[in-house]
Amino acid sequence: MTATRPSTRSDVDRPARPSPLRRLLPGAPATTGPRGSTLLRHLAGAVLAGALVVLLTNQLPPYQNLQVARVCAFLCVTAGYTVLVGLNGQLSLGHGALMATGAYTVALVQRGFDERGVQGRWILPLSLLAAVAATALAGLVIGLAAARLRGPYLAGVTLAVATLVPAVSTIFTGVFNGEQGLRFPAETPPAFLGAYFQPERWLAWIALLAALLTVLLLANLVRSRFGRSLRAVRDDEVAARLAGIHVARTQVLAFVVSAGCAGLGGGVYAVLTATVAPGKFPLELSLFLLMAIVIGGLGSLTGAVWGAVLLVALQDLPSLLTETFSLSGGLAQRLEGNLALAVFGLILIVVMLAAPGGLHGAVRTVAARLRARRRAPEH
Repeated sequence: MTATRPSTRSDVDRPARPSPLRRLLPGAPATTGPRGSTLLRHLAGAVLAGALVVLLTNQLPPYQNLQVARVCAFLCVTAGYTVLVGLNGQLSLGHGALMATGAYTVALVQRGFDERGVQGRWILPLSLLAAVAATALAGLVIGLAAARLRGPYLAGVTLAVATLVPAVSTIFTGVFNGEQGLRFPAETPPAFLGAYFQPERWLAWIALLAALLTVLLLANLVRSRFGRSLRAVRDDEVAARLAGIHVARTQVLAFVVSAGCAGLGGGVYAVLTATVAPGKFPLELSLFLLMAIVIGGLGSLTGAVWGAVLLVALQDLPSLLTETFSLSGGLAQRLEGNLALAVFGLILIVVMLAAPGGLHGAVRTVAARLRARRRAPEH
């Protein structure tokens, strides 16, 4: 008979080790001043960032302006996605399908007005609002199911959504035009900007406005009572429920907010090319989005910016290599589908080993060390 070792006081008092996902996430934001000052600070930051990007687009050629527009479109998605995964702890693999939902909504609305001969500058914001509403409704349906599921079961359901939406677009060819997709009138600059105003710059401004609105609203949401509820549910559902937080409702609302952002990003992405097709939203896109927010810094809106930049940069990597090294057509075609995913996976491994907090966490660590080194001689 062996005696059981009694638990010591140090074992009892030792805090539970956080889960691997929790170690990737940042803590709660530091308490700041009054709520009004937070809103004004975020608004001032958005205006400053918008002015800098507008000045940048005035100096860039058309293709680089289109890349800026794509970064802004993806930022709408990654910002909402990091709120869902990073702040609320719900894993989704279907955000590529939500982007497709927003893009097809914009195409259907704009084609409907065009076929009836209706024109006007209000059609673009109306179609984008319709995209947000449609994807938010889809997010509500998915969120109601997600509130009953956890971990791999939730990932499985959202993965099914990611494969279902492209399949629907090819089944109902009368509505979605199958693999050929839908084309709709391209967005042109207003007349008061002049006859020679660069169309790509105008598209970059549209995407920039959508991204700034998304980040501004989410930044204030993160600092609000609802943001604290999101983090409380993520950290401990039982404790959150005992504190009076409706866990299921909070999780559903998180999905609705994140889906609306994905719909806006998908709609803007469609406006950039004036066409929508199932091939633009494959299953790999959902994996790219997840890896982007993890590499950028899970749970941080600044990390979402890093992730959006990486998404555009790595998708252009195969064409850049083909042009630089004059690769053969067969090799270039194979790289087109696999190189970005392989490089993304390699970067993910390296970043997780070197900086579990992502690129945003690494930058903050380096900045803190530089500040500490600068203060050291004073003592």
